[in-house]
Amino acid sequence: QQGGGRGTQGFTAAPPQHPRHDAAAGRGRGRAARGDGPSSPAPAAAGPLGRLPPELRQAMEDPSPPPAQPVPVPAQAEAAAATGQAAIPASSKAIRFPLRPGKGSAGTRCLVKANHFIAQLPDKDLHHYHVSITPEVTSRVVNRAVIHELVNLHRAAYLGGRLPAYDGRKSLYTAGPLPFASKEFQITLLDDDDGSGAQRRQRNFKVVIKFAARADLHRLGMFLAGRHAEAPQEALQVLDIVLRELPSARYAPFGRSFFSPDLGRRQPLGDGLESWRGFYQSIRPTQMGLSLNIGKTISPSYHMSATAFIEPLPVIDYAAQLLRSDIHSRPLSDAERVKIKKALRGVKVEVTHRGNMRRKYRISGLTTQATRELTFPVDEGGTVKSVVQYFQETYGFAIQHTYLPCLQVGNQQRPNYLPMEVCKIVEGQRYSKRLNQNQIRALLDETCQYPRDRERDITQMVKHNAYQEDPYAKEFGIKISDRLASVDARILPAPRLKYNETGREKDCLPRVGQWNMMNKDFALEPVLPPMSARPDQVERALKARYHEAMNILGPQRRELDLLIGILPDNNGSLYGDLKRVCEIDLGIVSQCCCTKQVFKLNKQIYANIALKINVKVGGRNTVLVDALSRRIPLVTDRPTIIFGADVTHPHPGEDSSPSIAAVVASQDWPEVTRYAGLVSAQAHRQELIEDLYKVRQDPQKGPVSSGMIRELLISFKKSTGEKPQRIIFYRDGVSEGQFYQVLLFELNAIRKACASLEANYQPQVTFIVVQKRHHTRLFAHNHNDKNSMDRSGNILPGTVVDTKICHPTEFDFYLCSHAGIKGTSRPAHYHVLWDENNFTADGLQTLTNNLCYTYARCTRSVSIVPPAYYAHLAAFRARFYMEPESSDSGSMASGPGGRGPTSGSSASRGTRAPGGAAVKPLPALKDNVKNVMFYC
Repeated sequence: QQGGGRGTQGFTAAPPQHPRHDAAAGRGRGRAARGDGPSSPAPAAAGPLGRLPPELRQAMEDPSPPPAQPVPVPAQAEAAAATGQAAIPASSKAIRFPLRPGKGSAGTRCLVKANHFIAQLPDKDLHHYHVSITPEVTSRVVNRAVIHELVNLHRAAYLGGRLPAYDGRKSLYTAGPLPFASKEFQITLLDDDDGSGAQRRQRNFKVVIKFAARADLHRLGMFLAGRHAEAPQEALQVLDIVLRELPSARYAPFGRSFFSPDLGRRQPLGDGLESWRGFYQSIRPTQMGLSLNIGKTISPSYHMSATAFIEPLPVIDYAAQLLRSDIHSRPLSDAERVKIKKALRGVKVEVTHRGNMRRKYRISGLTTQATRELTFPVDEGGTVKSVVQYFQETYGFAIQHTYLPCLQVGNQQRPNYLPMEVCKIVEGQRYSKRLNQNQIRALLDETCQYPRDRERDITQMVKHNAYQEDPYAKEFGIKISDRLASVDARILPAPRLKYNETGREKDCLPRVGQWNMMNKDFALEPVLPPMSARPDQVERALKARYHEAMNILGPQRRELDLLIGILPDNNGSLYGDLKRVCEIDLGIVSQCCCTKQVFKLNKQIYANIALKINVKVGGRNTVLVDALSRRIPLVTDRPTIIFGADVTHPHPGEDSSPSIAAVVASQDWPEVTRYAGLVSAQAHRQELIEDLYKVRQDPQKGPVSSGMIRELLISFKKSTGEKPQRIIFYRDGVSEGQFYQVLLFELNAIRKACASLEANYQPQVTFIVVQKRHHTRLFAHNHNDKNSMDRSGNILPGTVVDTKICHPTEFDFYLCSHAGIKGTSRPAHYHVLWDENNFTADGLQTLTNNLCYTYARCTRSVSIVPPAYYAHLAAFRARFYMEPESSDSGSMASGPGGRGPTSGSSASRGTRAPGGAAVKPLPALKDNVKNVMFYC
């Protein structure tokens, strides 16, 4: 059908719609104001079909509407359908990520240092052996103890003098062959001496070590030299395991990090928690060869609580801290008892009433009765004895706090009772539940370190670990440099930004990643004067206020643009309730402010609020001058849509809440500044975005295509009058191990969404993964050169690296697009997984850096590209739309990554899907909400 707007053939006929308020470039600008030329050419073919796996090639060659059911991508579809999960493609070898299109040259050249340490590739003959331990145990600590004892006993006699490296599970590696192909060992472990003088318990294990394969280091060398396509993962895994052996014995390992109270001071976090310092290490293939990436680890956000540990306190003291109340002389309320029970379930304690005998137990629960009320049977005849009497007669211990409940330890069928006052928490237990806002703040304060200090500590940590003296590294012939890598970098210039013509300053050039709102234009008058309402009556008050406003605006055929809410500083769930009512029920965007911020009368605060308000009502704060003048390669020459996508997962402990996927897409062109957003609930901890494209069976219409990509493409066409000929897709939150799965599944969904809109419609796609959760840090090469740093001592905004520490052959780069505010800046890592638009290195790096200056919520460049940032905000907002649930997850921080607008903690919300049941969909956003940047 013939589309409206600018005379191009499209999939809708709606005319373009323009924002109501536009601080950047006026209102309702049409074709003449944009300087549009003749209509754009038809989209080109979607890239070389020969590079596509069969499932993607089929989607491109046959763009007809798909069948009634979504087409599963590989053979795992049947299993996926049975579990209700999205089909996960397994054809990773049928696709290869783009090669690096040369190195960038734009910007001012400079030198930086990176926390990567060159590792010499060993020339040893590495052997892999399969390990079987019977009886099987799940604890890596026990497994390691078994193999450690085996090596101590039999290294000289049966292992040929070899010192093996063990992964704690099923794999053992040696530098050279063992004297056997398969051998069985009998190993005995003794329990720790509990100080009682009693005989220590023995645990017997059968260990079978069997040859499995040889690890091919030659292929790894070929890959590092760019002569082999795939990284030999097993060879990298061997080296990683070898270098983890010694720190695994010295420190507490969690994931790829190691923690110890000896690596730095312990920092109290409140409520019975403390932080431990630690370090991260990972062997990585890079352009300079093998690199050991070593970084300090102390949780930078509440998403990762690996450095929060439970303080080794007496249990009563821990409970008092948790409740923030003295409980030494009073009983507990039911609510307090439940809170303690949730916090202590699964925690190990040791008893203190038996002198040096410190036996350990794991807590399974808390009694409902007070200790003085508890009895238990002592014989088959039905004789019972009280807990108080038993402790007095057996141990000569008089229980003082008899009004408190007892801890339950052991199995639930026959639990043992331990009075709280005789138990102390065992040291070194990681706290894996969600931290509250005060704990996050304390952790961030502890994390914050100036770059010079962080670089010094990393260097000292490398020397402390003494890799040159590590017996495992020596055994396997691995040598690690003790100097940070020097890396060539470039500083990309900041883009010029355009403001509205009505202001005194019509454009500006940011300096060191920031600018201000002075002499820019903003003015709106409210429809109604302020009113107040009780927090527990927020829904009723909002709806009454809305109808009152519409009684005024309705006769004028006008709509209500915005509601401004001034909230208490500690507002609990009020913020989330207000957003849910406004965006789901009323269809109105809102701006919330805390009382203490409003009454500061600070111009900067008001300017920041104005920025958010303007984009929420459909305006733009700034646009790139190069966008208006059509000087952005591969963006402004043809209609281009930029997507951002992210999935946020429930915090550990919320074991059945859904994950939330969010996709945003630009709705203006050539400006690419305004983004509409959609959200969707999906299976718990599912990373693939299930609702990008889907087909449902309508009883009357038959198969009906839908999904977030399709809806946002239609919205773009309605807004601009153009159909996108290019798609740039920034995908956040994907780890390296998920690259192939996410690309295959989501690119396929994009293809099908496009094909469902129009025959032969296949815009060219560039798919880029954005990573923030990595451990690479960049430092100024000379900390005395003030011209090479910002005021915080960080590298300058716009610093980009695509050499040495990057992938040997693929298209990736590190970009520090923001100025540091506090602590050490973390560059974002961008990895191109698919590129039919044939970006040059300079083209994509410059585009990405320039987009970071268009973030709507502040007058600073931001650390990740805005569409990915917006998707994260939208996904977090959607958690407020879910029905409340009772959860053991503890308190929840408000705002994504601690950036939320409220200062109190907010109640956790989630939708449960027990037994693999379908996830309950989110309530639908109103159309006038989802078409603006409501999530800002």
